[in-house]
Amino acid sequence: MASPRFGDALGHGMSDKRIDILRGIGRTGSISQAAREAAVSYKAAWQAVATLTNLAGVSLVERAVGGAGGGGAVLTAHGAQLLELADALDAARRAVQSRAGASAGTAAARLSIRTSMRNQLPATVGAIESTGRIVRVHMRLGGDAQQPIAARITQESAELLGLAEGMAAIALCKATAVRVERAAAPRRVRRNQLGGVIQGTARGEDGDEIAIMLDSGLQLVGFAPAGSGLRTRQRVVAAIDEAAVVVALPG
Repeated sequence: MASPRFGDALGHGMSDKRIDILRGIGRTGSISQAAREAAVSYKAAWQAVATLTNLAGVSLVERAVGGAGGGGAVLTAHGAQLLELADALDAARRAVQSRAGASAGTAAARLSIRTSMRNQLPATVGAIESTGRIVRVHMRLGGDAQQPIAARITQESAELLGLAEGMAAIALCKATAVRVERAAAPRRVRRNQLGGVIQGTARGEDGDEIAIMLDSGLQLVGFAPAGSGLRTRQRVVAAIDEAAVVVALPG
């Protein structure tokens, strides 16, 4: 029998709706009802259950036969146990944030994210545009309205995160997804263009690694082609495809 990996399932914290959906299933015995209560689609609710199940490594929900609607869903013993742990974790998190104060609590939540992505930029969610199955999320880096960044994510991901204007967020991006270029007139392309000044360079055969201080005061790491000739204190633009930006919410 597989051992539950509840730590992995709770690794995203309480910032999205996965745990809310699981709690709704336990209360109502219906994935459809849990989806309605969480204000997400039925498909997104199933995706949430599948993701949690993958992370936990054990079955959390099983179909129930019968009932007024011809069937439903119930939590397994592991599903109920995961909810108990989620409630305890949430209570502990609130207690720590209460002692630390609001600003320190927000900083601690940001530090709780562990990822291979070197660029982790505090941001505020702005406009949210839906086009078919794709959602374009506009964010302001470091609270600076003059330095926006956008991400393209799926409708289901936006629903599960419960994104809304004004939310604190973290824009994540791999350093290898950032192309550093000499500053020039902005081009009308579907990608982010962030201005800043080079702080340091590391030359390499596969590309020059460039550390940038953005105009918003945040630091970003990217790459330029090998032999780029870029120098410290030179003004540059960091170009990032919107599909390479991941939206995360502090726990």
